Amino acid sequence: MQREMLIKINNGESFVALTEDRQLSEVYLPRQDRQNLLGNIYLGRVENVLPGMQAAFIDIGLAKNSFLYVEDALSPGQVAGTVPVGEDPKLRARSITDMVRRDQHVMVQIFKEPFGTKGARVTMQPSLPGRYVVLLPKGDYIAVSRRIADETLRQQLKDLVRSHLPAGMGAIVRTVAADTDPETILADLRYLLSQWQCIQEKAAKAAPPSLLYSDSDLLQRVIRDTNGDDIDRILVGSKDEYDRVEDICNMVAPGLRSFLRLQETDDIFADYDIYTQLERALRRKVWLKSGGYIIFDQTEALTAIDVNTGKYVGEDNLADTVFKTNMEAVTEIARQLRLRNIGGIIIIDFIDMDNSEDRRKLLEALAEEVKNDRVRITVMGITQLGLVEMTRKKVGHSLSSVIEKECPTCAGRGRVMCVPLGKDKKDVCR
Repeated sequence: MQREMLIKINNGESFVALTEDRQLSEVYLPRQDRQNLLGNIYLGRVENVLPGMQAAFIDIGLAKNSFLYVEDALSPGQVAGTVPVGEDPKLRARSITDMVRRDQHVMVQIFKEPFGTKGARVTMQPSLPGRYVVLLPKGDYIAVSRRIADETLRQQLKDLVRSHLPAGMGAIVRTVAADTDPETILADLRYLLSQWQCIQEKAAKAAPPSLLYSDSDLLQRVIRDTNGDDIDRILVGSKDEYDRVEDICNMVAPGLRSFLRLQETDDIFADYDIYTQLERALRRKVWLKSGGYIIFDQTEALTAIDVNTGKYVGEDNLADTVFKTNMEAVTEIARQLRLRNIGGIIIIDFIDMDNSEDRRKLLEALAEEVKNDRVRITVMGITQLGLVEMTRKKVGHSLSSVIEKECPTCAGRGRVMCVPLGKDKKDVCR
C-alpha cells in the first residue's frame, strides 16, 4: 500500500490530505469561520459554579463561556501560575464547590472546541505536545504509547523521561520516540518545560480572560504528529511549498525530510482527485464496489450507520452475500470515520447474520481496521438487537462542520417543504 501525504499551500493557508493507494483517508483543512482553538490555554474567571451539574462555567474570552466538569478540575484553591503537586485521588468523589469558587482565576485548556449551542469544554490538567513527548505539567505519571510493544524499551523510555522531569509533573512518550536517540527526546522535553515556564510567567502577569498559549499552525501540527511508519512519501507541488515544508521538518520533525518529494504541478489535490473524493465524503450514502451501500446519519449525540446489500445479489447463497457485503462495509466504515472525523457514540446496523462465527469474524475485522486510526476507538461488541456499538474520541470538528454550513431554508434537516403552508416558497437546498 502506497501511503502519501499531499500538501498544498494557498494564500498562506495549508491544506493536507493523506491517501492510501490514491484513496483519500484523512484531510486537514483550515477553518473558514474561526481559528483552531483546540489545545489553547487560557487564564479564565469562574462565572458560575453549579453543584447540581457538578460543573462550572469559565469566562475565557470566547463568545460562550467554557464548561469545566468536576473530573477535569484540580484541588481547592488551585490558581493559575502555580505548579501543583499532583491530583489527589479522593478529588473524584468531591463536589465542584470544593475545587473552584465564583470569580476565582483559573488556568484552563480547551480539549473540546465549541460546537453548535455548546461552549468549549476545558480542563485544569493541561498538556503540551512535542514531537517525541507530551508534557503533563500536573499529571504526576509517565505513560508510553501503546504502539510501542517492546516492554524493555517501554521501561527504558519511562526511566529516561522520569529522571529529567521535575517532581509532580508527568509525560506521555509518543510512538516516534521508539527509534530516537535519548538526547533528542530530552531536548524535546526541555523545550516543553521551557514552554510551561513561559506560560506560568505570563499567567502571573495577566488579567483574565487572557490567552496564554496556542498550539502550532495546522501544517506544523500535522508534521509534528506524523510518524514515519505511517507514510511513504510527502508530496508538494511547487518549489516554494517544498522550501516551506522542509523548514518545518527541520524545526519539528527532522526525520521526515527524507520523505519529502517535489512533484511540480498546478494543483496536486486536483491531480489526486481530492476534491471529488471530498465531495463524496459529504454524502449521506456511500456506495461499495460490490454494489452495496452504507448510510451515515449524524446527530449531536451519536452517529448511526446502516449497511445494505443494494445492487449486490451475490453468487452462491444469501448468507454468503450478506457476509461479503458486511466485510466490505467494515473497511469502508473505518476509512469514512477517519475521513469525516466522526466522534462520539457510533451505532452500526450491519445486515443481520445468523451464523455466530460470521459475527465473530466481523467484529475481529472491525477491530483490526480501526487500529490504523490515530484517534482512540473502542469497539464494544454486538447488542441484543444485533447492533455494533463503538466509540471514537472526539478530536476537533467533523469534516462536514468545517466545509459546510447550515442551509437557511431547511435549517439543517436536509429537506424542504414541498406543500406550501401559508406563503408559497420556492426555496430549495442541495
